[in-house]
Amino acid sequence: MATKLIPLYSIADLDAALAESSAHPLLLFKHSADCGASLMALDELQRHLEDAPDSVRYRLITVQTGRDVSNETAARLGVPHRSPQAILVLGGEAVWNGSHRQITAETLQRVIAPHAAPADPHSALA
Repeated sequence: MATKLIPLYSIADLDAALAESSAHPLLLFKHSADCGASLMALDELQRHLEDAPDSVRYRLITVQTGRDVSNETAARLGVPHRSPQAILVLGGEAVWNGSHRQITAETLQRVIAPHAAPADPHSALA
Protein backbone atom coordinates (compact mmCIF):
# COMPACT_ATOMS: atom_id res chain seq x y z
CA MET A 1 0.00 0.00 0.00
CA ALA A 2 1.42 3.37 -1.00
CA THR A 3 2.04 5.96 1.67
CA LYS A 4 -0.17 9.03 1.36
CA LEU A 5 0.20 12.65 2.29
CA ILE A 6 -3.21 13.53 3.72
CA PRO A 7 -4.24 17.18 4.15
CA LEU A 8 -5.39 18.52 7.51
CA TYR A 9 -8.28 20.93 7.01
CA SER A 10 -9.43 21.57 10.57
CA ILE A 11 -8.44 21.54 14.23
CA ALA A 12 -10.44 18.30 14.53
CA ASP A 13 -8.19 16.79 11.83
CA LEU A 14 -5.14 17.94 13.80
CA ASP A 15 -6.61 16.44 17.00
CA ALA A 16 -7.05 13.09 15.27
CA ALA A 17 -3.55 13.13 13.78
CA LEU A 18 -1.93 14.00 17.11
CA ALA A 19 -3.95 11.29 18.87
CA GLU A 20 -2.84 8.76 16.26
CA SER A 21 0.80 9.72 16.94
CA SER A 22 0.58 7.61 20.11
CA ALA A 23 0.36 4.50 17.94
CA HIS A 24 2.20 5.63 14.78
CA PRO A 25 4.94 8.17 14.10
CA LEU A 26 3.47 11.28 12.48
CA LEU A 27 5.21 13.64 10.08
CA LEU A 28 3.50 16.99 9.69
CA PHE A 29 4.52 19.02 6.65
CA LYS A 30 3.70 22.73 6.59
CA HIS A 31 3.57 23.99 3.03
CA SER A 32 3.18 27.40 1.44
CA ALA A 33 1.77 27.22 -2.08
CA ASP A 34 3.35 30.62 -2.83
CA CYS A 35 6.94 29.75 -1.90
CA GLY A 36 9.60 28.26 -4.17
CA ALA A 37 11.52 26.83 -1.21
CA SER A 38 8.34 25.14 -0.03
CA LEU A 39 7.78 23.59 -3.46
CA MET A 40 11.34 22.22 -3.43
CA ALA A 41 10.82 20.79 0.07
CA LEU A 42 7.54 19.21 -1.07
CA ASP A 43 9.42 17.56 -3.96
CA GLU A 44 11.89 16.13 -1.42
CA LEU A 45 9.02 14.87 0.72
CA GLN A 46 7.42 13.25 -2.33
CA ARG A 47 10.75 11.52 -3.09
CA HIS A 48 10.82 10.24 0.50
CA LEU A 49 7.24 9.00 0.22
CA GLU A 50 8.18 6.72 -2.69
CA ASP A 51 9.88 4.35 -0.21
CA ALA A 52 8.38 5.54 3.07
CA PRO A 53 7.32 2.98 5.68
CA ASP A 54 3.58 2.31 5.92
CA SER A 55 3.77 2.57 9.71
CA VAL A 56 4.33 6.35 9.53
CA ARG A 57 1.47 8.80 9.03
CA TYR A 58 2.06 11.82 6.79
CA ARG A 59 -0.12 14.92 7.01
CA LEU A 60 -0.06 18.17 5.04
CA ILE A 61 -0.89 21.63 6.39
CA THR A 62 -1.19 24.24 3.64
CA VAL A 63 -0.68 27.53 5.44
CA GLN A 64 -2.77 29.66 3.06
CA THR A 65 -5.91 27.58 3.58
CA GLY A 66 -5.18 26.21 7.05
CA ARG A 67 -3.77 29.14 8.98
CA ASP A 68 -5.69 28.13 12.12
CA VAL A 69 -4.37 24.56 11.87
CA SER A 70 -0.83 25.84 11.32
CA ASN A 71 -1.02 28.20 14.30
CA GLU A 72 -2.55 25.54 16.54
CA THR A 73 0.19 23.09 15.52
CA ALA A 74 2.89 25.58 16.52
CA ALA A 75 1.16 26.31 19.83
CA ARG A 76 0.52 22.69 20.82
CA LEU A 77 3.89 21.32 19.81
CA GLY A 78 5.93 24.31 20.95
CA VAL A 79 7.64 24.55 17.57
CA PRO A 80 7.86 28.05 16.09
CA HIS A 81 6.18 28.30 12.69
CA ARG A 82 8.28 28.00 9.55
CA SER A 83 7.28 27.33 6.00
CA PRO A 84 8.24 24.91 4.67
CA GLN A 85 8.53 22.84 7.80
CA ALA A 86 8.56 19.16 8.71
CA ILE A 87 7.76 18.07 12.26
CA LEU A 88 8.11 14.49 13.50
CA VAL A 89 5.62 13.77 16.28
CA LEU A 90 5.64 10.79 18.65
CA GLY A 91 3.00 10.46 21.34
CA GLY A 92 1.76 13.99 20.75
CA GLU A 93 5.23 15.52 21.23
CA ALA A 94 7.53 17.03 18.59
CA VAL A 95 10.79 15.07 18.60
CA TRP A 96 12.37 16.67 15.51
CA ASN A 97 11.68 19.53 13.16
CA GLY A 98 13.39 20.99 10.17
CA SER A 99 12.70 23.72 7.68
CA HIS A 100 13.76 24.88 4.24
CA ARG A 101 16.91 23.09 3.02
CA GLN A 102 16.92 20.78 6.04
CA ILE A 103 14.01 18.94 4.39
CA THR A 104 15.52 16.37 2.07
CA ALA A 105 14.44 12.84 1.26
CA GLU A 106 17.64 11.54 2.86
CA THR A 107 17.19 13.55 6.06
CA LEU A 108 13.56 12.46 6.41
CA GLN A 109 14.59 8.83 5.98
CA ARG A 110 17.36 9.16 8.58
CA VAL A 111 15.11 10.89 11.12
CA ILE A 112 12.09 8.62 10.66
CA ALA A 113 13.80 5.23 10.29
CA PRO A 114 14.49 4.63 14.02
CA HIS A 115 10.80 5.18 14.80
CA ALA A 116 9.22 3.25 11.93
CA ALA A 117 8.06 -0.33 12.32
CA PRO A 118 9.87 -2.75 10.05
CA ALA A 119 8.03 -3.64 6.88
CA ASP A 120 6.08 -6.90 6.93
CA PRO A 121 8.00 -9.21 4.53
CA HIS A 122 4.78 -11.12 3.79
CA SER A 123 2.74 -8.07 2.72
CA ALA A 124 4.16 -8.17 -0.82
CA LEU A 125 3.14 -11.84 -1.17
CA ALA A 126 -0.61 -11.20 -1.02
